[in-house]
Amino acid sequence: MEKTFKALRIMEDGDGYTKKIEDRKISQLPEGDTIIKVQYSSLNYKDALSSAGNKGVTRNYPHTPGIDAAGTIEESSNPEFSHGEEVLITGYDLGMNTDGGFGEYIRVPSEWIVKKPEGLDLKESMVYGTAGFTAALSVYKLTETVGKDSGEVLVTGGTGGVANIASKILVKLGYDVVVATGKVDSQKDELLNLGVKSVVSREEVQDPKGKAMLKSRWAGVIDTVGGDILGDVIKSIQYNGAVTTCGNVGGDKFQSSVYPFILRGVTLYGIDSVQCPMELRLKIWEKLAGPWKADNLQAMVQVVSLEEIEGKIDEMLAGKKVGRVILKHRE
Repeated sequence: MEKTFKALRIMEDGDGYTKKIEDRKISQLPEGDTIIKVQYSSLNYKDALSSAGNKGVTRNYPHTPGIDAAGTIEESSNPEFSHGEEVLITGYDLGMNTDGGFGEYIRVPSEWIVKKPEGLDLKESMVYGTAGFTAALSVYKLTETVGKDSGEVLVTGGTGGVANIASKILVKLGYDVVVATGKVDSQKDELLNLGVKSVVSREEVQDPKGKAMLKSRWAGVIDTVGGDILGDVIKSIQYNGAVTTCGNVGGDKFQSSVYPFILRGVTLYGIDSVQCPMELRLKIWEKLAGPWKADNLQAMVQVVSLEEIEGKIDEMLAGKKVGRVILKHRE
């Protein structure tokens, strides 16, 4: 008798999109050479968008979201993987147009799979997930250009997942970190507890006058917001400084001139965690499992069941703060 499993399915009908937990069969999973029994996944904004029917994320429905997954190999035709081996996946097409980690089993190409590095357990790998991987990749690129003695590094995005983890890593590496947020009054203490040097308002790093250049202030910036803030912080980077950009919650367009680049030698790094080459991907995960590993990592999250994840998706879509949410599947 064929094995069945539980999965959260997003259904499209005439009235919109609905969520339903269904019994699925392994044979109903998409093609791939490896089947993974998923133990943990995590909730990301892209999962919420997929659940709401965003065709820029997921084209065809019914669909199972979950762009992150960690678990054990059930079976694989790739000899590099053995039954029971602990693995994880972030990025590629998982949870977008390939059924993802909100199901108890997934089937994927083995080229997407990362063997769990020593120093992390499966749950911890999902505490990081795509958000943590993106944060670490941003830090990695920034540190290629900006040394810890170069000056203050700005992180935009307040207590967002990427900004939070990037700030933790930078502090651990000895950088002077300043965090910008639109909610200084409510978030300042929480951010200072990360060990950052100071917290500033979003308005303080913006330029309402639209100047081509601003006074040199930041050695580097990890921008998780995009939009006008990205354009403004580029103007205030020190000579030979750098900016990384990985988000668009503030907008998908920004304005700048060539002057910061040709007069101060500023570098702008685009961060893509989806198609990141495997060699670099493995290097980043080794850092997250080793020298960059956050203290009290598992204290950062709320663990929920498959039945409870539906409510967390709704909260995220409603703009309510949900923190870092980890989905734990039944044993």
